[in-house]
Amino acid sequence: MSVLSEPAAAFAAPSEVVDLKALEAETDMSAPMAELDRDLVGLKPVKQRIREIAAFLLVARARERAGLANGAPTLHMAFTGNPGTGKTTVALRMAGILHRLGYVRKGHLVSVTRDDLVGQYIGHTAPKTKEVLKRAMGGVLFIDEAYYLHRPENEKDYGQEAIEILLQVMENQRADLVVILAGYRERMQAFFAANPGFRSRIAHHIDFPDYDNDELLAIANALLAASDYRLSAGAREAMTDYIARRRRQPGFANGRSIRNALDRARLRQAMRLCAGTAVASRDALQTIEAEDIRASRVFTMLTN
Repeated sequence: MSVLSEPAAAFAAPSEVVDLKALEAETDMSAPMAELDRDLVGLKPVKQRIREIAAFLLVARARERAGLANGAPTLHMAFTGNPGTGKTTVALRMAGILHRLGYVRKGHLVSVTRDDLVGQYIGHTAPKTKEVLKRAMGGVLFIDEAYYLHRPENEKDYGQEAIEILLQVMENQRADLVVILAGYRERMQAFFAANPGFRSRIAHHIDFPDYDNDELLAIANALLAASDYRLSAGAREAMTDYIARRRRQPGFANGRSIRNALDRARLRQAMRLCAGTAVASRDALQTIEAEDIRASRVFTMLTN
């Protein structure tokens, strides 16, 4: 039986009025947005773009219920910014949003780099890339440092094969897979210039700014609180000083650098406690002191 000959009752009648608030509640959109605000300090422009995309997709669902023309939106994205600015976390929350709105079947995130996609010999790349795509179907594929996919300076590089497979799937199966390419802003721009096929398939470009000093201190406090630690007043002052110095030194990676610094501070705290008295109070076990921060070599390195 053709679609045209099926009974009219088989189709839902278009709605003259769609309650957007009810639709939002139905999809439980508030949950991933609340998680985004809870898990990430700052990033106001990023969060605003995510809210805009979510609102657009919600309205697209409303248009569908109203019987209006509503082609499948292109949802592939590019996240640009320095390391440690929350790109992977936002990608994970984006997967949840897309799942709740019905744009992906599973809502999971598969995070990969070049090594997961590109082989080292002939015939190796296609199976690797297809296996990753198979795992990612129904969700979001996050490709970090995407500009490393192809190294044109190497004649034996097989990255172009992975790129061609990705482009084909991004076009032909965009209703079942969202691809997010991520990396440094300037390198991503050069990558898109050299691979216009990607640029034409990316609908949303979101730039992740660096955190300022106050935001980095807030990140430090949040990370410690999540593990039942806290900074003493002196340690808070030391951490403020640490952040200002560390940002001027090579290899700074925003939130990632703060997390690494706190890991080392906890190690120093443990050594300090074990070297002291045999009994440690609950407060002492929770508290990072100034000396645990200031023992970092950041305070002895020369900065410009």
